[in-house]
This record gives sequence, structure tokens and C-alpha cells, in this order.
Amino acid sequence: MMANLRRNVPLVILCGGLLVTVSMGIRHGFGLFLPPITEHLGIGREAFALALAGQQLMWGLFQPFTGAMADRWGSGRTLVGGTAIYALGLVVMSQASTVLELNLGAALFIGFGLSATSFAVVLGAVGRVVALEKRGMAFGIVSAGGSFGQFAVAPIAQGLIGIQGWSQALVSLALIAAVMAPLALLLTSRAADTPGETGGGAQQTLRQAVAEAAAHKGFIYLTAGFFVCGWQVGFIMVHLPAYIQDVNLPANIAAWALGLIGFFNIIGTYGCGWLGDRYSRKYLLSLLYLVRSAVVAIFLVAAKTEASVLLFSAGIGLLWLGTVPLTSSLVAQIFGVQYLTTLFGIVFLSHQVGSFLGIWLGGWMFDLTGSYTWFWIGSIAFGVAAAFIHMPIADAPVPRLRHQAA
Repeated sequence: MMANLRRNVPLVILCGGLLVTVSMGIRHGFGLFLPPITEHLGIGREAFALALAGQQLMWGLFQPFTGAMADRWGSGRTLVGGTAIYALGLVVMSQASTVLELNLGAALFIGFGLSATSFAVVLGAVGRVVALEKRGMAFGIVSAGGSFGQFAVAPIAQGLIGIQGWSQALVSLALIAAVMAPLALLLTSRAADTPGETGGGAQQTLRQAVAEAAAHKGFIYLTAGFFVCGWQVGFIMVHLPAYIQDVNLPANIAAWALGLIGFFNIIGTYGCGWLGDRYSRKYLLSLLYLVRSAVVAIFLVAAKTEASVLLFSAGIGLLWLGTVPLTSSLVAQIFGVQYLTTLFGIVFLSHQVGSFLGIWLGGWMFDLTGSYTWFWIGSIAFGVAAAFIHMPIADAPVPRLRHQAA
């Protein structure tokens, strides 16, 4: 019975999407805790930003290892273990009375939990049960779960902070995080279950797969481009709520802004996955980064009103996580799905390094200058560079896969 359910493609996609909804939804709400936690601990924005930047970095550093764990021992075990550590991190963060304790919960524990319960592990499990020609759309649906989580959980987190206070709100989020464990029961595949696109015998070891990707220029370009994505979304996710308050807009606009980013990213992420099954994924990525930079530039020069903030949130939301189904599908397109979890985990590490720097340096620059202006400008320039770096990617399947299909 359970084995049949695990081969039910729509059900696997649904469970994957719901799991990412919870995992990413909680994570996207952490920016709302910046004002109350910094006030409670008597610290500057840089200290809080460094804790969340450390979370991104730990997530990225752990990602290749949790990806390899899922490929070897199964996604289900990895997801359940990650859920437990994620919830533990939220509880530790809720009791933090020092910066060290804040970093222990927010950076170390939650960072590991995210590496085991987010895109790389879930998309790897889903990719093994979905046909090649439908994979982009499936990845778009699952990735859109993260967007729906942001839309749904950010207002919930804001409400919990208002009703319970920031500490008890984190405990409540830990209870919500526990829902991920039963969802993991249908996502139990591993690399040995899918030895090749054509179903033949195992062609590679994990070491060989990593070496093949490292020697491919397209893999390097994807890794560099994903750094920019992390830089941009990490900075906006953590610092946009505080930026909105800095321009004297109501605090509830910050929650609405995060919610709108999540809502419109449901459309954008699914749309990018759908488009990726029909058009060149590398050129779609180039276009996405270019348009994202244009949206940021328009927001930077526009008058800061409730309407302009909400319009910006809707626009950036359409472009928020569309990089995930496109980038992960492109990795699968070039290298196959056998070790997709590990290979995408390596690319994702670059994303998280970019996110770490975007969050931390954003806080550092604000504390130094009292403004985010130059950081916004840097994000625009990085986006333009990312648009050009994707264009020369050789996106044909590697010779190993072409020979397999012959």
C-alpha cells in the first residue's frame, strides 16, 4: 500500500509542495523578528543579520552533505531528521538571551534543518518519480510551495508576535514545523532507485558525478549565477521589513509585503517551471535576472508609499524563486537525476554564500552609513552580470546520457 502511494506522482508532488511550504514559509518570516529581538537583546541590526546570514551559510555548507545523505540513505530519513533539528532550532532561538544563543538556534540548528527539508532534498525525491518532459512543471509546483508558505506563514508569524510575543511565537512555529515529519513518509527515494534516465544499470558513483559536473563550464556558470540570486533574495527577505519601517510606513505593511512576495511567487515559480519545459532554461534565467534588476532599480528611485512598496513586492515576487525550478531542471537536463540532490546541493551552496553576504553586509552597511542605498545599487549590478553569465551555458545532456539514450 505505502509502496504504491510512493509511486503516485501527483501525491508525491503534493507532499513535496506542502513540505516546502512549511519549511520555507517559516524561514521567510524571520525578518519580522528583527525589530523585537534586537530590542530585547540590545543589539544592532548587524548582529541579528549576521545570525540569519549564518543560517544561510550553514544551510549552504550542510546542503551537499544532506544531499549526499538523501542520495545514499533515502530522502525520507533525511527529511525526518532535518525536521527534528529545525524545530529544536526554533525553540533554542525562542529562549536566546545572548547573541551566541541566537546564533546557535538560528544559524546552526535551523541552518542544518533547512538543508535537510528544503528544495535540494525534496526536488531530488520528486525528480526520480516524474518523467523528464514533465519535470520542469513538477519542480515549479513544488518550488511554488515555498512561495505559498511565505504568503501564508508571514502574516501568521506577524499575528503570533502580536498576540504571544516574539519568544512564544517561535515556539508555536516549532510546533508547525513538526508537520513536516509525516509528509516525508512518501518521499523516500535514493540514488540507487534511479540509476539512469533510461533505467539501465548504475553508470556512476557519487564521486564520478561530482567530478563530471566540476569539469563542466555550464555547471560553474550556474553556480556563479545562483550566488547572485542568494545575494538579492537574502538581503530583501531580511532587510525589507526594517527598510519599510525606516521610511515611516506602518509595521503591518512589512508583513503584507512579504506575503505579497510569496503570493505572486506562486505564479512566478510555477510559470517559470512551465516555461522551462517549453523554452531554453538558460535564456529564461538570463531574462529573469535582468527583469529583477529592473524592478529593483524602479523601486529604488520611486517615492516610498504603501502603494509603491506593495507594487514592488508583487513585481519582485513574480521573479523571486523562479530561479529554483529553472536551475534545478537545468542541472537535471545536463547531468540526469541520479545524483541531482547532491549536484543541486553544490549549486545551492553558492546561493547560500551569496545570501550570507547579502544579509550580513546589508546590516553592516546600514550600521555604517544609516542607509541601504548603495546595497540596492550593488544588487542591481549583480543581477545584470548574472543575466549575461547564463547565456554561454552549454545545456545539452552530457555525452554519458546521450550514449545511454542512443
